[in-house]
Amino acid sequence: MKKKPMNIAGISSAILAGLFMGTMGVFSRKTGLDGEVITFFRLFLGAGFLTVLLALTGKLRLLLVRPTWPVLVNGLMLAGFIVFYIQAMYLTTMANAIMVVYLAPLVASAFAHFFLQEKLTRQSILLICAALFGFAMMMEFKIDLSTGTGHLRGLTLAALSMFCYAAFILINRTVRSTVHFYTRTFYQLLTGSLCMLPLFVADFPAISTANWLWLCGAGFFPGFLGILLAVIALEKLPAATFGTLAYFEPIFVVILGWAIFGESLSALQLAGCLVIVVSGAVKGYLTAQNGPAED
Repeated sequence: MKKKPMNIAGISSAILAGLFMGTMGVFSRKTGLDGEVITFFRLFLGAGFLTVLLALTGKLRLLLVRPTWPVLVNGLMLAGFIVFYIQAMYLTTMANAIMVVYLAPLVASAFAHFFLQEKLTRQSILLICAALFGFAMMMEFKIDLSTGTGHLRGLTLAALSMFCYAAFILINRTVRSTVHFYTRTFYQLLTGSLCMLPLFVADFPAISTANWLWLCGAGFFPGFLGILLAVIALEKLPAATFGTLAYFEPIFVVILGWAIFGESLSALQLAGCLVIVVSGAVKGYLTAQNGPAED
């Protein structure tokens, strides 16, 4: 019975992480800046906001720790996940890019099943597949292979983003017992941002006052809150559970597109959203019943 609060905290963190990370599209569209610039400020300012939080709570000592190599490598994976996804959307359709990227939770769950002893039950497999099917419904089962000379490059970049996202999930699962989640989050954010800096520092863009505000928002919501909550969720949940709940992010992206940019939703897309919500709710309920280490 004592395990249930941990599960509830992990499930809530995973859902909130998806919601906050889903705001990235809004900030990207509002600024109109290049992917590497947006990625840098999202991660660098995210690290800054986390530093402020630790200073206010008297936990700055957690940053006086030498980061391990897996944590630094995961910072690179985090940067790759974001920048490859943004660049992929410039070369192919958003639907194509996000369909490829969101194979990552399935890849991570399969890897964890075979190599991390996080065995997938029949229920887990069915719920993950249901969430993926709901996501395909949201995309109206469309992968357009006929548009643009850069289309194949876009799909390749989306595949690289998917690989980085899956690695981000798995590495956080493997180092959770050895490095505090605040320490991991800070050094992943900082390392990821520093990886982006050489790509544009020689030709630093002019940034308006309005764009500075949008970049601060990107650093706070999808950067600081989104990444921190994702790391906390991966501290408490198996990869399969996190992978299922991760599909709340594209739902929120669709809702934001409708509410802010007037993008309409078809009946099939609404049905897909419902399938994902139900799959995530059932998976979360089963995890809350079974304990954080079980799946």
